[in-house]
Amino acid sequence: METLVDIPNIGEISSNSGMKVLEVCSDGVFKAGIDGVVSITATGDEKVEFIAFKGHTLAYIKSVMGYSAYYPVHPVKVEKPIKAVLMDLDGTSVRSEDFWIWIIQLATAGLLGDPKFELEQADLPYVSGHSVSEHLQYCINKYCPNKTVEDARRHYFEHTRREMREIMEGRGKADAFMPSPGLKEFLLELKNMDIKIGLVTSGLYEKAWPEILAAFRTLDMGDPKEFYDAIITAGFQPYEGQAGTLGELEPKPHPWLYAEACRIGLGIDFADRNSVIGIEDSGAGVCSIRIAGFPTIGFAGGNIIESGTRELCSEYCDTFEDVLEWIK
Repeated sequence: METLVDIPNIGEISSNSGMKVLEVCSDGVFKAGIDGVVSITATGDEKVEFIAFKGHTLAYIKSVMGYSAYYPVHPVKVEKPIKAVLMDLDGTSVRSEDFWIWIIQLATAGLLGDPKFELEQADLPYVSGHSVSEHLQYCINKYCPNKTVEDARRHYFEHTRREMREIMEGRGKADAFMPSPGLKEFLLELKNMDIKIGLVTSGLYEKAWPEILAAFRTLDMGDPKEFYDAIITAGFQPYEGQAGTLGELEPKPHPWLYAEACRIGLGIDFADRNSVIGIEDSGAGVCSIRIAGFPTIGFAGGNIIESGTRELCSEYCDTFEDVLEWIK
């Protein structure tokens, strides 16, 4: 297989990976062949660019919210026995992407004043896997550039709070949050192996917690807070009269959620990161885990292949049973 580029601390990327070679970083700071830059390579969805030097690499994460950032890319290798597993929520643990895309669609319809509005198939890679604000900003840029992300967030959280109340009270969309096949057996086996488990999501707490709770109710697994060793969300949406914290500017593919889950949530030092693995079904999530410095297992069913991030994964699995075999 022909090699597209060899990126320090990542490795060889094949020509059919879906990644793209660039001459100039999108912010114009780095150019291939200048100031020691050997190559610049973007993921297929162009969310992350890798600026390769002779012995090291920087990852540049673009932000439609205006807060882009550079991060060092650390080498990874799998060191067994595995001490901890960090798991994504939407798409990996719980099948919920269609529901949240529907909420984005409702919010955009509200901005347009058109209740019949529907997203296009081409929009789907840009309205899942990232933060709410990034999803909404994409829709604003394409469909209603005269609106603001603050306008969109008001619509979004009106719909979210209504639907969450309905679901928590046993009404609403019955199949909104379904646990992924094999999730219960996988989680219980990790417990039997004395492996710590962290749950990590770019979703705000008020939308993530009902998902987790609904899945555990379906699986008859009790209280998620008593089961998981750490649960990290993007924080709380502040509204009038209430303080809050937000993870909207540093969500996946930024590394902070996974880094916090491991170092703060589980108490595992950065030096032991190679005995911690992350499981993700989205390209943004794969980049988040990898830039945080952990070996990554890509999980089928999301947009990893389409986003051109498959070759950033240490392994790619179709089922939780396959993941367990790899961990063992």
